[in-house]
Formats: sequence, structure tokens, C-alpha cells
Amino acid sequence: MELDYIDNYNGLNENIVRLFDFDKAQAIQFRDLIQNVVIEQKQKLDLSQIDFINTEDYNLIFGLFKTDEGILTKDNQTFFCILTLNGFKEMLRLLAPFCAKETKAHQYLYDLDTPTDLLFAPYATAI
Repeated sequence: MELDYIDNYNGLNENIVRLFDFDKAQAIQFRDLIQNVVIEQKQKLDLSQIDFINTEDYNLIFGLFKTDEGILTKDNQTFFCILTLNGFKEMLRLLAPFCAKETKAHQYLYDLDTPTDLLFAPYATAI
């Protein structure tokens, strides 16, 4: 699984933080991390600490908050995905199809009106 960032991908100052190039087994591992660390233990999940995710150029940290804020960053290298408990539970629901079978589909992992989206795309390749 790879993590990257696409700045202003459409000319409208909209950005994408993207998790890509993974299989069903890695999707299951990722879902289980969200479930166990963020939802159950209510701890931050720092993807730079996860062996199967390449965070060489970028990092993504998931954390609970009182409101759904989406992806925030100060430097376009370290990103924070800030959602409520319900926001993360919805993310698990959106991850479910990738954990059930191999798929070439992709999915945005939250639906908020923010400048940066989080894209889950198993068959995408580096730009």
C-alpha cells in the first residue's frame, strides 16, 4: 500500500491524499487498524508506523475529534484525517467492499466539503 498526495488535481484548488496499490489482504489490515486503534482504543493511528504502508514522502495520521474536519495539513507532507467516531464508522462501511473481494473500484473515504479528499484506490499507480 502506498500513500501520496496530489495537489490541485483539477485546477480548482482541490487535492487528494491517496492510499493506493494494495490488495484485499492489505485492505483488511487497514480496516482492522482503523477499527482497533481509532474506534476501539480511541488512539491516533500514524501510518508511518505501519510496516505494510509506504509513507516515504508523505504521512497520514488518523484521529478522533468532536466534529468531522476531513484532511488537514500545514506542509502538504504530513496530513491529519480528523473525524468523529461516527465518521470513522462510516469509513469502515466504505472500506467493506475492498475487504470482501479484489476490486478495481475506488472510493472516497468521507463525504465532506473540504479542499482535500481521501481516496482509496487499489489498482491506481504512481503519477
